[in-house]
Amino acid sequence: MALDFSSLQSLYDHGFDTVIDVRSPAEFAEDHLPGAINLPVLDNEERAKVGTMYVQESPFLARKLGAALVFRNAANHIEASLSHHEGGWKPLVYCWRGGQRSGSFTWMLQQIGWRADIVSGGYQTYRRLVYKYLYKETLPHRLIALDGYTGTAKTDVLAVLNARGVQVLDLEGLANHRGSLLGAMPGGQPSQKAFESALAGALCQLDPNLPVVVEAESSKIGARIVPPTVWNALKNAPRIEIGAPLEARIPYLAAAYDDILSDEIRLKERLAPLRQHRGHEVVDGWFALIDAGDKQAVTRALMEQHYDLAYQKSRKAHDVPIQARVEAQSLDPSGLETIADQIKVIVDGN
Repeated sequence: MALDFSSLQSLYDHGFDTVIDVRSPAEFAEDHLPGAINLPVLDNEERAKVGTMYVQESPFLARKLGAALVFRNAANHIEASLSHHEGGWKPLVYCWRGGQRSGSFTWMLQQIGWRADIVSGGYQTYRRLVYKYLYKETLPHRLIALDGYTGTAKTDVLAVLNARGVQVLDLEGLANHRGSLLGAMPGGQPSQKAFESALAGALCQLDPNLPVVVEAESSKIGARIVPPTVWNALKNAPRIEIGAPLEARIPYLAAAYDDILSDEIRLKERLAPLRQHRGHEVVDGWFALIDAGDKQAVTRALMEQHYDLAYQKSRKAHDVPIQARVEAQSLDPSGLETIADQIKVIVDGN
């Protein structure tokens, strides 16, 4: 009997030793249950071949070919990836909709003696639960937003707070993007569905009785959209603003963004669209500093002529009240520790 899960938390608390996604590598790459391993019973090409045969030739022939491929691939997984498991091993298996792929593989595992079971409805059930959690329900957590100008080390402060036992949610880490025009990270961003899976998984691990500190973000982080449940909570969250002088922010940002500041071609490509907002003269000035190789001067110019102006405009437009303000004279490791200590006192009082 396949297992029915009525909530996302109940699925996360499944109690099995291993979660196995038997879908194709392409399906798995787009999104999957957090922590699942991919043991495809049909690879990308095999899945396409069976699907084409089903539509163009015969459902019977497609099922016959699919069965042969599924059992052959399953046997390979059992001999290789799963050979080390003892008799008491409990795997939870899913495919696209809890059908033949997961059913066939689970049957083989059960015949060996392993206590395998299936997610009823497969990945589609999981996806519906994620969507319900992030798009339909009210977030059960109390968020506190860290605000401040670009370069006030908000992401690094989150990490220090987390090390001090404060609950944090790192949206930029989950989206693999630093949240600004120049914020692209190596490896690129996850798909929207994968971002939502990581986000829902992170939230379900947090205690709803304790506050959660999160960086104030826009509704998009790079190309990824912050789902409405989280976005609505973030918009209404009390804010702690980190203040730091420009002279402290410049060296911090120059170090944090050294990857793109060192790539003159890519940096110019990212900044060129700002001509329509800041004017040709301003952007030409940036390009001259880039050509000169003066990273700190580039950073200063971007702060003074773009990022700080954008932050001030956003603050005026949204008029978000600030609950508390923390001033930092330095953003080196010692300065971050001092900031985190002050913020923890504020958070503990909420």
